[in-house]
Amino acid sequence: MTAAQAEAAQAELKIPEGIRIDRPDVTDGAALWRIAGDSGTLDLNSSYSYLLWCRDFAATSAVARDESGEPVGFVTGYVRPERPDTLLVWQVAVDEAHRGRGLAAALLDGLTARVARQQTLTTVETTITPGNTASERLFAAYAERHGAGIERTVLFEAGDFPDGSHQPEVLHRIGPLAV
Repeated sequence: MTAAQAEAAQAELKIPEGIRIDRPDVTDGAALWRIAGDSGTLDLNSSYSYLLWCRDFAATSAVARDESGEPVGFVTGYVRPERPDTLLVWQVAVDEAHRGRGLAAALLDGLTARVARQQTLTTVETTITPGNTASERLFAAYAERHGAGIERTVLFEAGDFPDGSHQPEVLHRIGPLAV
């Protein structure tokens, strides 16, 4: 995705009324941790990790804020060091009261447009556990909006996880991106 394509995508974002999307900061870490925990589907990381994420990966993450400025959704990600044209999306979550309004899609589109303005972005990766239909739909729709295909391969088998209670993580590689 070129900078011009990113600007066009940003202009077409359908952000729900009363919501603004911007970069997270450390003060958002607790809210992101709460939203992730309340999601019922995400692996909840330590509260410390969300604070670090908001500090160290703010450029490759986004937060949705309501009229009062409180976080109501987020997407976290990072650019893969060995593939600098690839954004790995770590987590996407929306507060229950704001679901069903297209906020997750707006967050994902807004983040990738912002990253593409800073550098060449050809691919988005994420992992999804089997049966997480909402995430599968979100990323399939993202691929369709951006004229991209999806490759799916198992990245981590269930047995790779030391606690033994985790499902496999299926890598969804979306690209090449186009507007």
